[in-house]
Amino acid sequence: MIYVFLADGFEEVEALTPVDILRRAEIAVSTVGIGSKRISGSHGIDIICDFEADEVKPNSDLVGIILPGGMPGTKNLGNSSTVHDFIDYAAQNHLLIAAICAAPSILGRKGLLEGKRAVCFPSFEKDLINATIAYWYVCIDDNYITAKGAGASVDFALAIVAYFKGEREARKLRESIQCP
Repeated sequence: MIYVFLADGFEEVEALTPVDILRRAEIAVSTVGIGSKRISGSHGIDIICDFEADEVKPNSDLVGIILPGGMPGTKNLGNSSTVHDFIDYAAQNHLLIAAICAAPSILGRKGLLEGKRAVCFPSFEKDLINATIAYWYVCIDDNYITAKGAGASVDFALAIVAYFKGEREARKLRESIQCP
């Protein structure tokens, strides 16, 4: 299972595009609300999550986590002990850790991007402590996938599909949704 963590103020496109694309690829993914099952996005779109944070625990069913950006969503994710528990578990077990926009800053402040290539929304680069800043829209380094922002959401999601199912499946899915 991949968990996408949502906190009030999350960026809707960055959160829901990966959920949609992963479900099209038949990869198990669920949303987890921090503080509630009903979470409000940064543009006023409310989402009913599959789970509330206190309903999930890191375990052997976990294959990855996704952290969308947005403000104050990223700050709210960074203040969540549940999110930190999942990040730590994923890092210790070499599972996928994917973050987009401002959310890679959470990983950077934890020291997890040290020596890795990473990308984020430009004003958060200072928080990617000891990372090599990449200048692509999506950056893959080992089990870390990072992306710049909302405009990179489809490519971010397809990179996650490729991580689990290979480039061929990601290309087929890209073609099926008519993405250049």
